[in-house]
Amino acid sequence: MIHILVVEDDAKLNRIVCTYLNDSGFHATGCLSANDAYNEMYNNLYDLIISDIMMPGTDGFEFARTVRQVNRRIPILFMSARDDLPAKQRGFQLGIDDYMVKPVALEELLMRVRALLRRANIEMERKLVVGNLELDADAMTAPPRFRLQNGRFF
Repeated sequence: MIHILVVEDDAKLNRIVCTYLNDSGFHATGCLSANDAYNEMYNNLYDLIISDIMMPGTDGFEFARTVRQVNRRIPILFMSARDDLPAKQRGFQLGIDDYMVKPVALEELLMRVRALLRRANIEMERKLVVGNLELDADAMTAPPRFRLQNGRFF
């Protein structure tokens, strides 16, 4: 399962984004500040980070800079009310991978998350194998995993 860290100081928006991502097959964890996110990242591994910029204490720019010092590969998506070019430039110079201006359409957020994971070669396989049965959540199928050869299944 893909683990996503959502760093957003607006508790309601944080909860909405996490719920949407969880309902879309990810495991999203929300933090209300960069310091909470540092603690969370110390104890758990994440595949992608979604971060606000304007947060009390450590802002998103400093958070991204610190994350990049430790992990140069993890995809970071800024989700911010700041729509000015200098903020976007600064974010990309710090090493973020994508930038969305609030308010965000959750469907677009999901598309961008999937694209970032694909570019980072992080696979999201939504299949469950039990014996000879394979459940594929994306295809909504459950074909058996055995084949017919010489009149016998194996």
